[in-house]
Amino acid sequence: MCGIIARVGHDEATETLLSALENLEYRGYDSAGIAVQNGSGVKVQKCSGAVSELKSRLDDRLHGTVGIGHTRWSTHGPPTDENAHPHTDTVGDVAVVHNGVIDNHDELRAELREKGHVFDSDTDTEVIPHLINEHIERGIDAERAIRCAVDELEGSYAIAAIVDGEERVYAARKGSPLVLGLADGGWFLASDVPAFLEHTDEVIYLEDGDFVVLEPETYAITDLEGRPVERSTDTVDWDPGDAGKGEYDHYMLKEIHHQPTALSNTIDGRVDDGTVAFETPLSQLVANIETVQLVACGTSYHASMFGAQLFRSAGIPTEVIRASEYEAMAGPVDERSLVVAVTQSGETADTLDAVRKAAGRGAKSLAVTNVVGSTAAREADEAIYIRAGPEVGVAATKTFSSQAVTLALLSQRLAGAVPDATPRADGNAMLEALPDLPAHVETVLETSRADSLARDLLEDRSYFFLGSGLGHSVALEGALKFKEITYEHAEGFAAGELKHGPLALVTEESPVFAVYTASEDEKTELNATEAQSRGAPVVAVGPNDHPLVDDADAHLSVPDTHPVWTALLANVQLQLVSYHVADLLGRPIDKPRNLAKSVTVE
Repeated sequence: MCGIIARVGHDEATETLLSALENLEYRGYDSAGIAVQNGSGVKVQKCSGAVSELKSRLDDRLHGTVGIGHTRWSTHGPPTDENAHPHTDTVGDVAVVHNGVIDNHDELRAELREKGHVFDSDTDTEVIPHLINEHIERGIDAERAIRCAVDELEGSYAIAAIVDGEERVYAARKGSPLVLGLADGGWFLASDVPAFLEHTDEVIYLEDGDFVVLEPETYAITDLEGRPVERSTDTVDWDPGDAGKGEYDHYMLKEIHHQPTALSNTIDGRVDDGTVAFETPLSQLVANIETVQLVACGTSYHASMFGAQLFRSAGIPTEVIRASEYEAMAGPVDERSLVVAVTQSGETADTLDAVRKAAGRGAKSLAVTNVVGSTAAREADEAIYIRAGPEVGVAATKTFSSQAVTLALLSQRLAGAVPDATPRADGNAMLEALPDLPAHVETVLETSRADSLARDLLEDRSYFFLGSGLGHSVALEGALKFKEITYEHAEGFAAGELKHGPLALVTEESPVFAVYTASEDEKTELNATEAQSRGAPVVAVGPNDHPLVDDADAHLSVPDTHPVWTALLANVQLQLVSYHVADLLGRPIDKPRNLAKSVTVE
């Protein structure tokens, strides 16, 4: 989940590397560092803490036209100066940054120590520069030495390396993302496009087994044995301005407010006179499909729960499986199964692993993702893009809404293709109301009282979120957002489950957020009232005309629309509540502790 950047060109690299690391901090912010090659050796500066801390310590003599950088999310070893990347060999001639996990690092470390190598860190990464150095000491050139070192690694990795005396960056990937940016005057390598989006929108998504050599004038992509490979060039249609905070105090707030635009993009051109069509032709993919599995993690799992209910309401046998539990929990899967991988980044390790296991059993696969060229998009049989634009805040907001809408549309598309499935009875009404959703989100953003309500919640000790039907997935997502960024205890429940244990935790200091959709709300109303009778303040989240609104202690209103979209409007209100409580508590909203944006390691 770490962030990698590399730059090769004719101009000074240091400031560009630092700027790119700031753009990548959502991938990790335990520590940061850069290394540059300036003709007089490899110079390294690194430290624990944020990129701002690295900048404050930067040595003025650190300059060069070739360099690598890294922002870390700790896996092996705590966030210390010693464990920060880049890592070097004993003599400092080789510097390496790495994302992933080296499974055999203990064995490699033991072998290298026997040969006299001395290690300074607790990380798995440090074995890589020492391996490279060991091969160079055998008398082979740097490129071959790096190829040999990479061949000895087991696990997942995206690696970028520089070597003393060479105006080159070497890179390789297996199981961790790495993208090549083609800019005027040089090249970039990064874990994610926002690192260099201000410099170029022309990219090449590298694939497992690719080995890259960058020089100021040229680049080459080969396999590990040195055979050339062809990779297509893509143009990223994200606006560079979308990757910055703009006028907002936090990325999360900006991305909450960007939802009307993101949803407009998600919907655009996909609904015509009650018929759903995607750019990707799905007819062949879904032919003979009898069952659907949605696999995802975190927020994407909640969006999948939302989508699965709509699939089932269209008569499509559907199950939702946490990707991390796929091997243990997946039922029968065969050529009549469609596995839908829902992943914002398209690089989520557990989700990719689940799709590969399903494919091994003959299942067809569809990726629902935000990133063109991502691993999920390449490995799945087909891909549908949610078109939400770059999302930098660690706590996903606009991507949840766009995923949910995309899955809702997919449910209607599949209803006409899966045997015995039928479109929802109210499917046309749902689609007719969809074009109004972006404007309704805008109304919520303009009229929400979440900021003033947040002040009344600061002294409470636990926060409960209830919902039934589609409101259940929104309640779970609301609780996840709250705990992610406020660090306060929050739980989401199917409303009818409250009295089966959780009610024991309800006190006067436990506000209950009750999500109403104007459909399947009876259990929500009953259990919210029961919690209120035990002293818990109730916040109704839904349309103005719901019966509980008059009895609730507070109300977060949403426009009256189709119940499916009402649930998503309620979600926007809960996002705002989480944001404002976290802001009042002084939490680092865009960089919540122990979390990173893209979970690319299992």
